[in-house]
Amino acid sequence: MNKKFLFIILIGLMFLLVSCVPGPNPYVKTADENGKVAGFWSGLWHGIISPITFLISLFTDDVSVYDVHNNGNWYDFGFVLGAGIILGGSGSSSSRRD
Repeated sequence: MNKKFLFIILIGLMFLLVSCVPGPNPYVKTADENGKVAGFWSGLWHGIISPITFLISLFTDDVSVYDVHNNGNWYDFGFVLGAGIILGGSGSSSSRRD
C-alpha cells in the first residue's frame, strides 16, 4: 500500500469514530422525579447489573441501562468500573501460564 492510500483510510476511520461521539446529557446534575441524583455508588451498582438490565431493557420501555439523572463524571467512573468488574475487565486470564 502506498502512503496516500493509507492516509485516506486513516482519515476515513477518524471521521467514522468521531461521528459516534455522543452529545451532552442535559439531565446531568438534575434530580429525577423522586428528587435523587445518582452518584458513584449508584453508577457502580448500575455497572454491575448492566448485563441483566440490558436484557430486560430489550423487552420493556420502563427499564434503562444507564441513569441519565446522575452527578456526571463520578457516576460514569462507577458505571465503567462496575461493568468492568462484572464483564471480566481485569485481564487476569491473560497472565495465566499453561
